[in-house]
Order: sequence, then structure tokens, then C-alpha cells
Amino acid sequence: MGCCDAPGLMPVESALTKILAEVKPLETVHAVSLSEAMGQVIAEDILSPINVPPFANSAMDGYALRSADLKKTDTLTLAGKSFAGIPFEGVCTEGQCIRIMTGAQMPEGADTVIMQEETEVDGDSVRFLIKPPANDNVRPIGDDVCLGDIVVAKGNRVTAREMPLLASLGIATVNVYRRPSVAFFSTGDELRSVGEPLEAGQIYDSNRYGIRALLEKFGCDVIDLGIIPDNPEKLREAFDEATKADVLVTSGGVSVGEADYTKDILDEQGEIGFWKIAMKPGKPFAFGTIKDTWFCGLPGNPVSAMLTLYQLVQPMIAKLAGHTQYQAPQRLKAKATTVFKKRPGRTDFQRGIYQINTEGLIEVATTGNQGSGAFSSMHQANCFVVLEQERGRVMPGEDVTIELFNHTMY
Repeated sequence: MGCCDAPGLMPVESALTKILAEVKPLETVHAVSLSEAMGQVIAEDILSPINVPPFANSAMDGYALRSADLKKTDTLTLAGKSFAGIPFEGVCTEGQCIRIMTGAQMPEGADTVIMQEETEVDGDSVRFLIKPPANDNVRPIGDDVCLGDIVVAKGNRVTAREMPLLASLGIATVNVYRRPSVAFFSTGDELRSVGEPLEAGQIYDSNRYGIRALLEKFGCDVIDLGIIPDNPEKLREAFDEATKADVLVTSGGVSVGEADYTKDILDEQGEIGFWKIAMKPGKPFAFGTIKDTWFCGLPGNPVSAMLTLYQLVQPMIAKLAGHTQYQAPQRLKAKATTVFKKRPGRTDFQRGIYQINTEGLIEVATTGNQGSGAFSSMHQANCFVVLEQERGRVMPGEDVTIELFNHTMY
């Protein structure tokens, strides 16, 4: 039975719940060098092997001293210097101060740093204009990270925020989950690759480029199987090749009335749920398995394909990858400044442009044409305007929910 033959429409939330209930993490673990860890999911808690900083150091350029000495005098004798990487090797004794730079190790005996702007220097005599408490402007051992602290928890994806943190701890290798491998292809005799001339009735295959871009942002290893014509043997070969991957994503071929053999082959080789989802754009969507490979059949229209991939496949891939810290794109309330056309019956993900007005309030306007083939609206948008399933037309001034694009859209 085709996805549009079944009575009723499945709510988007129900479809996602069903997907996530079935998918289990891959859990294959291997070690990678830190330079290869970007975008990978951490397979075990990473504990700090050291204190950061490993020694007490100065928070600014100035003079290190014994705070108790300033209770007796405001002038001390300069006894040496401490630079980052070249510490003062002696002991700061009573009546002495040490010139110190930001990040330099605190001399033994000193407990306080006074910034150079709060001093008057005359040769080796330094007069201090303030008398701060002990430990002022001093970063203690372990001020940032203590030995044994969990610095990155299991299930986090390594980003540019984690890379320097791990490097600062001297961690050279990390254990990560294997990236999900995802094969994908487009179907249709009407499709042509970019760079080829178009003949009557033909269009360029844009979906594979958008699908690949998102899948790579999701943290997948991708296998592009190209354009598969509406030929049963070619389709069977493509499905056989794709079952080497963890996931197969296709665009086109899951709607009623399409002149192809995709649904027949899926019925032969897999267990597929063809759904009508109460989602616009993106009603036709298929999910299931082919042998040991997860299958996600996206609609053929460009915006529909990208939207279903973003809303339904993205969280599925996150679970498969062991990314337990994954967070759905952020949703906020906004004030509509334009009309949003809608009929009750499906949750509508319209493309919008939000901004903060002069009063600090969030406003959102439509990008215009919301057709499932109007991909220029995705280029213009910076959010989805999520209009509830039973909601109708939205007028200017009404409150709406917007969903900010996450990093995968940038």
C-alpha cells in the first residue's frame, strides 16, 4: 500500500516518536587522534589527566608579592622576574616583589599580584598604591579544570568548543562511536546531473546536493549512488549496493501515482511503513528497513525532501550515532508581521525571516512563495515558522512559533 493510500494523517510528533523508538545506537567504538575527532561522538566520559592550570599563575601583568608585607609598608624591593614559560626560580621573601607577566607561574612565597598600573617604580623600588587581599589576581591550581574532572561527557559531539579544551589537557586520542554510513540516491527518468544540458521535460537533480550537505553536517559518512532511472533492475542494483550502509536515504518514488518501481522493490526486500504525515511540505515519507539497513524515503520535491530530512532523519541519525546530548532546534515565540496562508489539517513548516525589532521583540515575516518546489525561499530564510496542525491563516500581529535553523543549515 502506498503512503497516500492509508486513511488519516500521522502527526509529525508521532512519526518521529515511532522512528526513535525503533532505532538503536550503533555502539561500535574506536580510537581516533584528536585532530580527527571533530564532529565525532564521544563514547566514554573524558576525565582530565591534569589540573588546569597546573600551577598558580598571574591573571595580569604586574608584581607578585606577599600580601602581609603591605601591612607594614607600601614599598618593596624588586628581586626578579617571572615570565610565561620562564618562572622565577628563587623564593619571594619578606620585603620583596617579583615582576610577573600574565600566565606566568607565581613565585614561591608570593600570594598576590598587583597590576602595574597601581604602582610607582623607581629603580628597584616599587611603591604600591593599593593594598589588596591575599590571592588577588592569582589563578590557583585547577582553577579551570581539576584532575579527574569529567571534561566532556559521553554522548557529546566534538565541536570547535571541545577541541582546544581537550588539547589543553594534552589528550592525544579519544574513543568515539563509529560514524553512521548513509547511502543516498535520487530516482526519476526526468532527472539530469548539473552540468548536463536539459531536454524537454527534464530537470536538474538538486536534491542529492542538499541531502549530502545535511548528512555531512549530521556527522555521517556518505555514499552518493547518483541518479537511478525508473528501471527495476537498476533500482534493485542500487538497493543492493545501499544495504552495505547503515542507512539508505532516497528522494522521490514514495508517492502514489509515480511512474517508478521503488515501492514494489521495497515491498519485496524490506519492511517499510509508508505514511501520510500531517506535515506541509513533506506529506509522503517512508521509514523502515531493507535487510539490516534503515530506510528513509523522502518526497521528491526539493523543499519537502530537505524538510523531512531535517525534521525526521536528523534526530534519527543523532540517536544512531550515540549522540545522547543532541538537542532539537530551538523554538521561540515571535510576532507575525505578514500574512501566513494556511489551511487546518497539517503542521506547516513555512520559511520565514526573523529579526529583533527596536523594542527587543522577535518579529517574523514570510519569505513569500511557500511551494514545495520553491527552494529559493530556503536560501532567503533563517527559520521555520511552525504553524500548528489545526491552525488556519495567520494575520499580522498574531503570535507564532519559530524554529531557528541549527548549525546544519549553515
